[in-house]
Amino acid sequence: MDAPRRFKQIRMALPLAPLGATLGAMLGRLLLWAGILLGAALATPDEGRADTAQPQRIVAVGDLHGDYSAWMDIAHGAGLVDPGNHWTGGKTVLVQLGDIADRGPDSLKIIRSLQQLQREAPRAGGRVVVVLGNHEAMNLIGDFRYTTAGEYAAFTDAGSATRRDRTYEVNRKAIEAAYHAKDPKLSVDAIRGAWMAQTPLGWLEHKAAWSPSGELGRWAKRNPAIAKVASTLFVHGGLSTEYAKLPLEQINGRVEVAMATADDRPNSILTDPLGPLWYRGLAGADPDARAARTAARAPIPTLDQELDAVLHAYGARRVVIGHTPFVSGISITPDARLARIDTGISRYYGGPVSWLEILGDRMVPHTVRRSGQ
Repeated sequence: MDAPRRFKQIRMALPLAPLGATLGAMLGRLLLWAGILLGAALATPDEGRADTAQPQRIVAVGDLHGDYSAWMDIAHGAGLVDPGNHWTGGKTVLVQLGDIADRGPDSLKIIRSLQQLQREAPRAGGRVVVVLGNHEAMNLIGDFRYTTAGEYAAFTDAGSATRRDRTYEVNRKAIEAAYHAKDPKLSVDAIRGAWMAQTPLGWLEHKAAWSPSGELGRWAKRNPAIAKVASTLFVHGGLSTEYAKLPLEQINGRVEVAMATADDRPNSILTDPLGPLWYRGLAGADPDARAARTAARAPIPTLDQELDAVLHAYGARRVVIGHTPFVSGISITPDARLARIDTGISRYYGGPVSWLEILGDRMVPHTVRRSGQ
């Protein structure tokens, strides 16, 4: 939901931010050390392929941003889970449009729920597709600007304090040099206190889990940037005419490779304002996309022209997007070719708790009362 960052200027891979070349060695050691924290990979289905079979029912859910309570409100309201939060959706296809992470404290709980449902749904003939959002990509490449204290805390264990202390001691000289580069008068004790404050318990474990080789990183990179279910395209940000020139499988493949290498270059598909994770042109004015097109001397299409190009390219009838909040509720164009379903579900935004139901050619918006109100 945020403007693409200028990666080289505000890289957040370490709590120290860019303080000098000494951090290169520190980062290398941290990443090497973090490898021992990685858990086993979770097996997930290959969702990059297009599914041409028409399911009886599709439930599409927009950006959740760490609000597990809202996710449960939706899952129960849509009849997807039982009182024990296990799959009861039958042959329903659930599509969650990414941006599970950041803004709220409980992104890990939502991910665990979706992973569980990904395993359970196929037993009943259903399916759970999680589309990659820009915030999942941001976590993988080390951009934690919007990560909350609760999200770090979710990764703590009995060894977190010792692990953090050991990491500091291993990298102490590099850390002190980096802080002294900014303020030569800082005492050793002041530097240690500042570093500990900028490295909350759980930070190291969170970073390791979200790295390309970490458990959540591996899970995220397997999730498609674009999913086609029958005649509907699902994408987090949007599909531009530029990317519609590429086959769906090629786009998803490029995203997976970029995730595997944590590609944060300005021309990466993970950061491209015209790419599927960031593009806002289907939701309204998009200054970043306009600037990119102006720089490339490319034409700026109207919404109808863009939808014509995208739907024709992939043989689809409609596109469903998230990423750009519409706190007034789900927005469907009069011709039913586009649905915008990010309604600011998370308490961070305070929008309606909503989901979109697709039954054949009908799109039916739903809302449910937020629990606790």
